Amino acid sequence: MKRNEELNKLTQVKEWDFIVIGGGASGLGSALDAVSRGFKTLLLESHDFAKATSSRSTKLVHGGVRYLAQGDVGLVKEALKERGLLAKNAAHIVKNQSFIIPNYTWWGGIYYKIGLSVYDFLAGKLSLGKTKYISKAKTVEKLPTIEQNHLMSGVVYQDGQFDDARLAINLTQTIIEKGGSAVNYVKVTNLLKDASDKVIGVVAEDQFSKQQYQIHGKVVINATGVFTNDILNMNNPKHGKLVVPSQGIHLVLDKSFLKSDDAIMIPKTSDGRVLFVVPWHDRALVGTTDTLLKDESFEPRALEEEISFVLNTARQYLAKKPTREDVKSVFAGLRPLAAPKDGSKSTKEVSRSHKVITSETGLVSIIGGKWTTYRKMAEDTVDEAMKVHRLGNTPSKTEHLSIHGNVKPEHVDRTNHLYVYGSDIPAIRKLQESNPRYAQKIHPDHPFTVAEVVWAVRAEMAETIEDILARRVRLLFLDARAAIDSAHNVARIIAEEKAYSEEWSQQQENEFIELAKGYLLTPYSPKVINLN
Repeated sequence: MKRNEELNKLTQVKEWDFIVIGGGASGLGSALDAVSRGFKTLLLESHDFAKATSSRSTKLVHGGVRYLAQGDVGLVKEALKERGLLAKNAAHIVKNQSFIIPNYTWWGGIYYKIGLSVYDFLAGKLSLGKTKYISKAKTVEKLPTIEQNHLMSGVVYQDGQFDDARLAINLTQTIIEKGGSAVNYVKVTNLLKDASDKVIGVVAEDQFSKQQYQIHGKVVINATGVFTNDILNMNNPKHGKLVVPSQGIHLVLDKSFLKSDDAIMIPKTSDGRVLFVVPWHDRALVGTTDTLLKDESFEPRALEEEISFVLNTARQYLAKKPTREDVKSVFAGLRPLAAPKDGSKSTKEVSRSHKVITSETGLVSIIGGKWTTYRKMAEDTVDEAMKVHRLGNTPSKTEHLSIHGNVKPEHVDRTNHLYVYGSDIPAIRKLQESNPRYAQKIHPDHPFTVAEVVWAVRAEMAETIEDILARRVRLLFLDARAAIDSAHNVARIIAEEKAYSEEWSQQQENEFIELAKGYLLTPYSPKVINLN
């Protein structure tokens, strides 16, 4: 993944078959589906890959227990199939995760055991394991930090867990390996149309050089998530609002609040929503909320009432009660929901199933969905585009397509933090061995090394400190203070690799620290970490 090479293709190719706008789950999925069918495919992302919603999920590959309770069996069955496929196609990223529902009523154990047995049944051959009822003693043994007062029993079920931004990078690598093109920091500013008002391409701008491109394509796919309305506006200013953002926040705590490899699932909180406490990269991830917002943003911020809700709910179920001071990082993500027709503010009943919409101009838009079903969303989108634009009927090839980095599950060592790189691990180790400095940690409290920063710049199209610390090694999401402390050194490594100036480094550092402060609940000043 070399950005300059991808940029060159923008002027070398006269007409693309598919131009995909958006470098999140739905855009990356659509581009991979199109290129694997043999189409000349280009993906354009205005920021970094997975900058918005697609790096801010609950890190679950799941059927959606909540949707089963709502009776949306079709969505659950589809998602469970996709969960199983993703566990095979990206075994280095996706893992089988045990979840425990702690029951504080005598009937809870029976109720959830029956319900989740249906969940297992719907997964069929792709099931990750059977649901089990366990006693109070066994529940406490498995979850030593669970609140034991009035605890009756537990129900254990299996679901999937993954690293969302890492999967996004692997999908980008796969697109390029298959002969497609994908480039970050190129923003679509307008649509090109012919005399019949049909979309025939895009106008785009490199966000660094400000160079403008006119790019022609047979099909343009709008896969911009919560920003779908922006592209629809370019197409037709009178289209109305099709997508509204719903915010979900997550708090990241020290592992001492969970002390288990099992996750906790609270099926009914005070406002009727589900809450998860999930082990993730040696931390405890707690979330999420569901707050309908008026406006979308690339850097949404957690609302005070959301923070209080997550902390208060977590305190009810954890023996060690988390406070604001315990929060290592807080991040918010926006889900793209179909706008409620009645104008209501409730999002609990809105389905997460996706829709593919084609405008009269030929613009194809993918709306809704979630990470788990990204592959099926992409298949449906490309199927629709091929039908509308009469591009033949080549079937999708992604159901059993191995994603970059994929290795056999038995070859994944999750005790080593490098496991998310899968088949790229030897290349990173080689870098560490090539230079003693590359083997150094970028922060003493975390395992990430200089080699991973160098690798991100050389092989994963990372352009900024944020690209590296938010989405390549995830430190901003795991420990915002440590990310702030690492900014100085990371800036200098990038500058060294790209021959940038001291002035660039300083500006990058200042911008990142300002951004990272938004991931903290308490004030913090940077500390200097010296690398030899």
